[in-house]
Amino acid sequence: MKHLLPKEAHAYLQAHPEALLIDIRMELEYLYVGHPPGAIHVAWYEYPEMHPDPERFVNQVRREVGGAIDRPLLLLCRSGTRTLPAGAALEAAGFSEVINIVHGFEGDPDEHFHRNTLNGWRFEGLPWEQM
Repeated sequence: MKHLLPKEAHAYLQAHPEALLIDIRMELEYLYVGHPPGAIHVAWYEYPEMHPDPERFVNQVRREVGGAIDRPLLLLCRSGTRTLPAGAALEAAGFSEVINIVHGFEGDPDEHFHRNTLNGWRFEGLPWEQM
């Protein structure tokens, strides 16, 4: 798995229009916290279960790419943590170009446990939208 910082990931998406940005957060996070425009939502896990189902996740991503497991996939979560096991599941299923967006959408928490203050997609001023 490759790892790109948010600005690097945004530049990669601009240079590779065939790449797919997959937001793996829960639906509530995706809708109400916000997401990059054009991101495809495929949750790694959902409320209330809060347990990943790697087979379901991989199958859903496979449908999104039409079976093209060589298509570049950039994975985004809140902080860049959930994307690691999700990316590993995709690689184990044969996906060849999986990229983790380091620090995710909201970034790491600061000393007061607030996000969006140190790093992440939103902190970097990259495009995003919200419901």
